[in-house]
Amino acid sequence: MARIHVIHDPIGETLTVYFADPRVDQVCEETGEGVVLIKDRRSGEVIGFERLYYKPEAGPHTVTVETLVAEKIGE
Repeated sequence: MARIHVIHDPIGETLTVYFADPRVDQVCEETGEGVVLIKDRRSGEVIGFERLYYKPEAGPHTVTVETLVAEKIGE
């Protein structure tokens, strides 16, 4: 099972989320509105994203994670 990596850099004001392990050979594509897609260079698969200019509001924080499970067809 893949792990989700969440990295918050308060000094650089970024929030980076990886759905797969970070790769040595990855490329970034800025989509606008301060969002950058992180892709595997060979396959083009999106392995994460980065949110620029991220400043969480003061106070206690909670993170809600939603997971979608797909069944294989024909099994």
